[in-house]
Amino acid sequence: MRTKVEFIRAETINQALQLLADNNKNTRILAGGTDIITGMRMKSKRFANIDLLLDINSINDLKGIRLLEDSVTIGSNVTFSEILENKIIQDKLPLLIQSASGIGNLQIRNRATVVGNFVNNAPCADSVPALLVYNAKLRIESLKGAREIALQDFLVKAYKTQIAPDELVTDIQIPLANDFCGTFYKLGRRQSVAISRISLAVLAKLSNHKIDEIRIASGAVTPIGKRFDDLEEFAIGKNAGKELFIELAQKMAQQILDVTGLRWSGFHKIPVLQQALYQLLLTTIEL
Repeated sequence: MRTKVEFIRAETINQALQLLADNNKNTRILAGGTDIITGMRMKSKRFANIDLLLDINSINDLKGIRLLEDSVTIGSNVTFSEILENKIIQDKLPLLIQSASGIGNLQIRNRATVVGNFVNNAPCADSVPALLVYNAKLRIESLKGAREIALQDFLVKAYKTQIAPDELVTDIQIPLANDFCGTFYKLGRRQSVAISRISLAVLAKLSNHKIDEIRIASGAVTPIGKRFDDLEEFAIGKNAGKELFIELAQKMAQQILDVTGLRWSGFHKIPVLQQALYQLLLTTIEL
């Protein structure tokens, strides 16, 4: 039988940080709650020992989306529905719009937050590949001070991140990528309310039909969302074309096999992944 879970609603960031610092219990931060509440009801082991739920929904300083000179800042209480409806995100971060549109259903998007999506760090987290290719950074605060960390470094392994028990992610900082073209792809078992089986994000910048810079990230096919730094470096300076795209798709498949080994699903997933990346590159970079 589950013991009672204490519930506290914080009204300010400082109050939330004080509660996190003072509380020795197994505390979980509650924003959208679409992972935590569902997990608790399903009696998932990941949520079995929660003593305190700290609700941050009333903290106004964690809400809002701001366009700065060279970046976009997204507060940690911003939901996926708010992402989809925001003109700044629509104009400046189209891959985030594409990834957010495939998350759950309307009810889930109305509750789930983009920060909660990667703090939970499920392998299938749809926002992660898009945020990785945008070079997203996080601002994390505690009573000891604030720090910034790249999302790529924040993610450790499935369902584990760099956040400490007394810390709170307050916002995402995303540098603008005005000179890049890109797109996002998701494959699920059905058209909607589908968990990703494969997700990919690509951003590229070209001059004279050569790759100046390319960013490639995946989700669901590796233990956590992953940027393919070796592939990106390999492509720099090369002519954008079908031969390069085939080679990149082959190299990505090999890197994933190196990480995951050949699992039973690999016989089906790897060829689909290769074709998906190839088609995504063709879509992103008009030949």
